[in-house]
Amino acid sequence: MSPLGAPSADAQAHSAHLREVIQEQIIAAGGSIPFWKYMELALYTPGLGYYSAGAHKFGKGGDFITAPERSPLFSAGVATAIAPALRQAGKGAVFMELGGGSGAFAESCLLALQDIGVLPARYAMLEPSADLRQRQRERLQAQLPAELFARVEWLDGPIAEIWNGVLFANEVIDALPVPRFVIRAGEVMEEHVALDGEGRFVRTEKPADAMLIGAVRNIERRLPEPLPEGYRSEALAQLPYWMQAVVGGLQNGALLLIDYGYARSEFYQPERSDGTLRAFRQQHVTNDVFAWPGLQDITASVDFTAVAEACVGAGFEFSGYCSQSSFLLGNGLERHLQAAEAQAADEVARHNLRQQVKHLTLPSEMGERFQAIGFQRGVELDAAFLLGDLSHHL
Repeated sequence: MSPLGAPSADAQAHSAHLREVIQEQIIAAGGSIPFWKYMELALYTPGLGYYSAGAHKFGKGGDFITAPERSPLFSAGVATAIAPALRQAGKGAVFMELGGGSGAFAESCLLALQDIGVLPARYAMLEPSADLRQRQRERLQAQLPAELFARVEWLDGPIAEIWNGVLFANEVIDALPVPRFVIRAGEVMEEHVALDGEGRFVRTEKPADAMLIGAVRNIERRLPEPLPEGYRSEALAQLPYWMQAVVGGLQNGALLLIDYGYARSEFYQPERSDGTLRAFRQQHVTNDVFAWPGLQDITASVDFTAVAEACVGAGFEFSGYCSQSSFLLGNGLERHLQAAEAQAADEVARHNLRQQVKHLTLPSEMGERFQAIGFQRGVELDAAFLLGDLSHHL
């Protein structure tokens, strides 16, 4: 039983249904599926997966709280950072947000961009979850002025035609289904998921394919020595292809990605010998990624060196890399806080704003665990990373 206690009867039935779907996939595949496939099914199976069903995921009543849920001051910082790039992208500039969560970021970012005077012609949200799309639509229609809401659209896929603007993703890459590998006798094996005699999910290993082997060997080239026997971790081998797909026809524009993770040399340290994989339920973290499929988030930290390789490989120039704390402080956080305090109703509201800043910036909270990385082509994003640049770590 989970230390959090068992979910409700309805939730347990939901999870059991998804468990049966995954079991059937394992049997149909001959006895095992790659871990990334298990993660994909657990998170994205239509109507059943964690991100595809109707459970409350974001905010105080959900399983985790993202930075936009913490405070609109986060969105104000992002708006300040990307405003020059939006201006340079021209009259028809598009702001494209991957994911979108509850819609909290879109709401506060659009208002902040309006204050700056740099509204995009279109605010495009690429959200695969029909449930989340509906929640976003309801929130934004209720909270935004009609003129701002009219700029928002939901995409069924990346923008294939030529477009100029900014692509933004907060806590998206960590939720991509990720292959797991383990080193055996110097060879790269891929972690699979099989069933034991009672139908429970168990880990097993199969020889890795050429793509995963290549990704692991590329990782090792940046490390002081090869990964040791039994070392287990994640390698998002498909990241370059995913990145090229999501930017679509972006011609002149910038990419801004914020997530938790490390530069490669820190990601694959000897003491991190079982990787970074974990699950979240009711704002508690667990290592049991097989518990309650469909009811808990599954995530892995981001290798920001791999992100840099993928984006430069897609034809973008590197802009900068720093902690979330440095990013927000370097993009007007103190000014945004003062403006918000000036409009606050009372001292309690001002205290809450200061607490929000602590959550966003303190090393013990989100400040150092989350990193921001940017790329540009035909526009400028460099100035967003002038404070606390960590490019040398990549």
